[in-house]
Amino acid sequence: MKLKHTLIAVAAPFLMNAQNVMTPELLWTLNKIGVSAVSPDQSSLIYTVGKTDLKTEKNNKKTYFLNIKNAEATSLDLGKKALIQWDKNGLYAQEKDIIYLSKDAGKTWAEFYTIGEVDNIVISPDGKKIAFSKQVLVEKVLGKDKYTDVPKTTAHIYTDLNHRHWDYFNEGKYNHVFVVNVSEKVENAKDLLEGKMWDSPQRPFGGAEDFVWSPDSTQLLYVTKPLSGAEYAQSTNTDIFAYHLNSGTTKNLTESNKGYDVAPKFSPDGKTLLWMSMERDGYEADKNDIKIMDWKSHEVRNLTKDWDESVVGDVFWTQDSKTLYFTTAFRGTKQLFSLSPKTAKIQQITQGDFDVTSIYAQNKNTLLVGRTDMNHNADLFSVDLKKGTMTQVTEVNKQNYAKITPSKTELKMVKTTDGKEMGVWFVYPPDFDPNKKYPTLLYCQGGPQSALTQFFSTRWSPALMAANGYIVVAPNRRGMPGWGTKWNEEISKDWGGQVMKDYLAATDYAKTLPYVDNDRMGAVGASYGGYSVFMLAGIHDNRFKTFIAHDGLFDMKSWYGTTEELFFANWDLGKPTDLPMPKAYTEFNPSNFVDKWNKPIMIIQGGLDFRVGYEQGQQAFQAAKLHGLKSKFLYFPNENHWVLNPHNGLVWQREFFEWLKETL
Repeated sequence: MKLKHTLIAVAAPFLMNAQNVMTPELLWTLNKIGVSAVSPDQSSLIYTVGKTDLKTEKNNKKTYFLNIKNAEATSLDLGKKALIQWDKNGLYAQEKDIIYLSKDAGKTWAEFYTIGEVDNIVISPDGKKIAFSKQVLVEKVLGKDKYTDVPKTTAHIYTDLNHRHWDYFNEGKYNHVFVVNVSEKVENAKDLLEGKMWDSPQRPFGGAEDFVWSPDSTQLLYVTKPLSGAEYAQSTNTDIFAYHLNSGTTKNLTESNKGYDVAPKFSPDGKTLLWMSMERDGYEADKNDIKIMDWKSHEVRNLTKDWDESVVGDVFWTQDSKTLYFTTAFRGTKQLFSLSPKTAKIQQITQGDFDVTSIYAQNKNTLLVGRTDMNHNADLFSVDLKKGTMTQVTEVNKQNYAKITPSKTELKMVKTTDGKEMGVWFVYPPDFDPNKKYPTLLYCQGGPQSALTQFFSTRWSPALMAANGYIVVAPNRRGMPGWGTKWNEEISKDWGGQVMKDYLAATDYAKTLPYVDNDRMGAVGASYGGYSVFMLAGIHDNRFKTFIAHDGLFDMKSWYGTTEELFFANWDLGKPTDLPMPKAYTEFNPSNFVDKWNKPIMIIQGGLDFRVGYEQGQQAFQAAKLHGLKSKFLYFPNENHWVLNPHNGLVWQREFFEWLKETL
């Protein structure tokens, strides 16, 4: 079926008729675009458009083939096949235990290999070898594994740290990477991490991007942190290893660097390897640099060493291997930049109130990218590399957006208490009238070193908050990337110091605006943003009327004793056993200020959040109730540090706005 290049989404039948503002139901049922594969000549790609069914919580997807040159899209029926990759040999896909190969872009398929139940398949450039991962039992920590005569025991037996991570308990199984020749059965695959308590891909978020074949198919590069137990929990020293298939030897390519080394990617001509690298061990928010290695001489260069920003986005090689393009946070947005591997010259390509989120393909003097803003979910755009202008290619939510009035966003520069200029996003309600007064929310970003840009989210949505009649004030306070490396680093070991002053500076500035209702201001946030809410509740001097904290750190001593990635705590806070005791556990500890809490507070907590454990939310709620405050505890037993299930998300938003209606 031939389609126009603009894809039209059909509105869900249960949405309000003649609706003119964003609602939680519409937010959760917006179409979501995802690129599955790009052709080797970058002339076409395959993408999906998914839609959440709010009755079943399932994501129903349709697949499309896009001709990048003329921006025409056609529907593509892949059946139950899941795409793996698209290279010069053809299009690979998996269905159940079988890998299939198509030579005609998905029109016809032939069986390629019987693979079994594995993950993260990557086929070599010569089409003769396959790399994949699967979980391997390395240590017996489950009682039923150690004592086979008691299969119903639920015991876990641990002798070291890293026994739980993010939202799962270690059950003795690790992600291992395997290599097998297509001419052999999968049972003959070689485990490259045999016997090691290491993960590749890295848990919990690593995937097929952690593997890459050398251009001649003789080596497999993989990412892992070669540590376990307490050492793993206290280090960020992730490395890139190269396994040579002919000799059976393995070499650590990044052994000299002690921080993160991830995301290896070869240039199209096969002469250069690039990866993302952080210098300091234990500092997860260190400056993220692009390094390249001459694959013949193994000479390494840091291309962004002298650039006063951190690369926290996508990196893309041009087809001639002469230019790199990357996205990163910059002045409250995410923009596209070019980088010359030869001269290390960096040039900004795009500018505007949006986020360039991904880079997919090059078509002569244009790049196909993903783009969002606070009012719009991701769509594909074409960037003119000479002018920096952008042309929209897909509009997967055109009919949905036609029903609503978007919120206006404005970046204002606000003077901080130490005389610096701080960018602060103001998000206004649809049909904003400057002659009226509006209740206002201070949005506290998490991280603490994550960027606050023109992001689009199904939970922390400034546009949804604005659609409910609130002005949203979102400061790019100390710790945010995109404002220079010094600004980004100044939050470490000062969580409750200048950052709190930055929040209050933004709040006090907002109170000078004629359309802000000074008597109806609230503070909301999650993770470090939740910590910020807990701190502000004790020091706000009656600036705020209500608070909402999600997965916030409440008592820093007990948090240190229950969190898992200790490298983060050690670097950003220090240890509670250090002498003298760091400020994080004394004057920057929210639990020490409960006696000054004097306004209603709602606390939200996920039961599977092992980064900020359940006891943090429980302690805060208990403290608030015993202090006599109006408070509410919203608990999600099956959610981690985020809220990922649609029904939970709807409850989250309904309770969020119900609380604000009651208390603000």
